[in-house]
Amino acid sequence: MRRLLARLLLSFCGLIAATAGAESRVDASHHDAFWLWAGVKPQPVLDRAKTVYVLHSEIKSVPDVRMVAQRPATPRIRHADVWIVYRVETLRWTPQVHAQLLAQIERWRAAGNRLVGVQIDFDARTRHLDEYATFLRDLRKRLPARYKLGITGLLDWSANGDPEGLRALEGVVDEIVLQIYQGRRVIPGYARYLQRLDRLNVPFRIGLLQGGEWTPPPSLAAHPKFRGYVVFLLNPPR
Repeated sequence: MRRLLARLLLSFCGLIAATAGAESRVDASHHDAFWLWAGVKPQPVLDRAKTVYVLHSEIKSVPDVRMVAQRPATPRIRHADVWIVYRVETLRWTPQVHAQLLAQIERWRAAGNRLVGVQIDFDARTRHLDEYATFLRDLRKRLPARYKLGITGLLDWSANGDPEGLRALEGVVDEIVLQIYQGRRVIPGYARYLQRLDRLNVPFRIGLLQGGEWTPPPSLAAHPKFRGYVVFLLNPPR
């Protein structure tokens, strides 16, 4: 009897552990804002999304600075707010790149999309945020006033970013989405980076990886600049 009780207790503890582990994984159906990247097939969760960040093009630096489209056609999303996303390798844009961006966002709007802004996905080095802010300030001036300007951000910004560099982003961007993942994996020890979120004075979201680990810091929900989550969607494993 004692052995049976012991086995039952171990099984119960294992069930609790498994359940806790499942709860720490990002379930896209519990969220309403998503990234839709090139090569990722649309999922049913997008049908009830409130916000969708759609990759349109990459700004390449080699062999020359140019815009390379990642989406063959202009999407038509009428039930959600839409951000058009540009994956950026260089900040040395040519006049042609600027002109292409402005023309594209107007085409997306003319197609009936509820286009709210442009998001720049650039891995700016933590110690050079002031230079990035200069680029963004110039881009902000070029964008029509009706559009917001957003950026993705590295976790290291909140932990080790120069205070002046972080302040330089204030009033320039409308939101930062801090990614707790790199590539297709969650960054180990992401929790320690999030301990310094009090240094951010710009509205921000947390970028999560579909199916990836996530345990929110206890103080996150109370942060005055926290605006929620964005889930990076992945194709299901074969």
